[in-house]
Amino acid sequence: MNLLLIIMGGVSATILTTAAWLLLRVSDKNELLARRMSAARGQWLQPHPVERRRSRGMLQPLHRLVAGIGRAALGSGILAGRTRQELQQALLASGFRGPNALPLFLGAKLLLVVVGPLAALLLAGVLGVSPQTRVMLIGAGFVAGLLAPDQVIKRRRAAYLDRLEAGLPDALDLMVICAQAGLSLEPAMARVAAEMRFARIEIAIELDLTVRELEVMASPQAALANLANRTGLPTLKRLVSTLVQTMQYGTPLTDALRTLSAEVRQQTLTKFEERAARLPVLLTMPMILFILPCVFIITAGPAALRVMKVLSH
Repeated sequence: MNLLLIIMGGVSATILTTAAWLLLRVSDKNELLARRMSAARGQWLQPHPVERRRSRGMLQPLHRLVAGIGRAALGSGILAGRTRQELQQALLASGFRGPNALPLFLGAKLLLVVVGPLAALLLAGVLGVSPQTRVMLIGAGFVAGLLAPDQVIKRRRAAYLDRLEAGLPDALDLMVICAQAGLSLEPAMARVAAEMRFARIEIAIELDLTVRELEVMASPQAALANLANRTGLPTLKRLVSTLVQTMQYGTPLTDALRTLSAEVRQQTLTKFEERAARLPVLLTMPMILFILPCVFIITAGPAALRVMKVLSH
């Protein structure tokens, strides 16, 4: 019985680790998308390393298995339409794109829900805990498997949005330069996306997707609105609002972008100042716990030793 539990736990741990790793690697589609966009312009990037191609080839069957489980779950109607749309929006805002993003996420989540309790059961069998503790461990494994993919998406979304917001001021400055050179909105965004694909790949991908939508959609306002809706960043919403107003009222693009760039940089500086102002408050508890006891020992220590010496005599 113990041998069977060990085998089941080993298999469960392997599936758990591989599923989480596959979920983290979905964002590699961004790099592939950037290479395809560069190739469409005739600008070829360096190919993938041989080791990466081999690892992808070895994990391709497992990748298809997890995505197949996710597609089966989606086909069964387990998710409501609104929940599915919210998940897709969260994946887009995290940088997870492509047709396999949602099936892979859902398949990994279902696998982790099954594997988590099995791993907890193995741990309980190895430790020899009581039945009550075993039930608690199994419940904890189920909860961990259910929430782990959401936490991964949440962390990746926060990191992706931070990188996107950090690259936006530079992108606005480049767009100002392109507008001063006489380029219209669409060529300016395409040029900025091409120039920033090495420094800020996130903003380059978002701008390039917007350029593609501007090329195929009848309404430029709708294509620009998708830029803000994909991420939900307030700064991008302001950019879209500025561009739409420029198109509607004929405001000079250079002046609008320059003003917005200055506002974004001032907003970034304000955030840094707010973080710096919070430092004294954050340092209060470390000072109380670590610095004040040392001060008391140094100042009151000799007097306390002298009193103890007098009392001992």
